[in-house]
Amino acid sequence: MPVPQQPADDTTGAVPVACSLTRAGLAQQAARWERLAARAMTRRAKTADGIRLSFRPEPGAEEELRALAAVETQCCPWATWTVQGSTTELVLDVRSAGAGVTTLHGMFTGLRQAPVPRQARRHPGASRPGDA
Repeated sequence: MPVPQQPADDTTGAVPVACSLTRAGLAQQAARWERLAARAMTRRAKTADGIRLSFRPEPGAEEELRALAAVETQCCPWATWTVQGSTTELVLDVRSAGAGVTTLHGMFTGLRQAPVPRQARRHPGASRPGDA
């Protein structure tokens, strides 16, 4: 996904900061990220060594997140892609060093967060039509 760059230090094992996906593969991967984000992403945050994306644990979201991270691990080995899941949240932590951190900070900036589910927008104690 990122523009090819050379790391500023040796902590990435001299792996170039570049993506090995073809143009078509990159477009396909980006579309998958956009679909997952649109339905489940709740937050994107920069970290000192990369980025953190958070998702709602909706049906199929963890499997898709793990599949996306597996592709990224292969095409962007200059970063570490870690998925952690719980019953309340899925988190993708992506870490690197040197130029990799700068590259990560620029990634996924176009993803749109998923809308808040309707039930989460209700006020506590509010009743819905048909509630008895």
